Amino acid sequence: MLRLRIKFSRGEQLKFLSHLDLMRLWERALRRAGINPAYSEGFSPHPRISLAAPLAVGVTSQAELMDIFLEQRISADDFMEKIGPQLPEGISIIEIVTVSSQAPSLQSRLRFAEYVVAVEAAGPVEDMQGRIKEMLAKEQFPWHHSRDTGERYYDLRPLIEDLWLVENGEDKGKIGMKLRCDASGSGRPEQVTRALGYQGFPLSIERTKLVFA
Repeated sequence: MLRLRIKFSRGEQLKFLSHLDLMRLWERALRRAGINPAYSEGFSPHPRISLAAPLAVGVTSQAELMDIFLEQRISADDFMEKIGPQLPEGISIIEIVTVSSQAPSLQSRLRFAEYVVAVEAAGPVEDMQGRIKEMLAKEQFPWHHSRDTGERYYDLRPLIEDLWLVENGEDKGKIGMKLRCDASGSGRPEQVTRALGYQGFPLSIERTKLVFA
């Protein structure tokens, strides 16, 4: 059995695609390319395709990582040549490497995700830097948001590993974020911008890096 690790980008064209639809997209691309994925065992077998961390709807990325298990042996170059033409605009493969089938899963080793988030009406650079410095100085930041199951209350601060100013313009600014993304919890960029005092949903959110143990 072969295990390929694929790094790919997801652009504006597909940023509103759900996680389930993305998995179906890859399954269809494999089928059209004539590549046979390995299947899980049990009553409902499914292709062994797994992402390091599902991407939220509305977010673009330059750093998606996915493992695919295949029944057949195929080189990374041949895989790229076959699968590339089957992928829609908005998905671009950056790198493909072979990984031991016994290696730990991506999900078990993932610790943080980094983002660049654009906010509207950023204000003076000193104001943005001040907000970031104030947040990082806090030991706790009580937070809550509404879900279908009701209100959820928790401490937002442990989910924020680092924040930094990327860019500041007259009408918008960009903030870099390193947020926790593991079994203990996952930081959400739009909640961090609200906690920083920027109302409304960010102008854009792009995931730029995944950090592993």
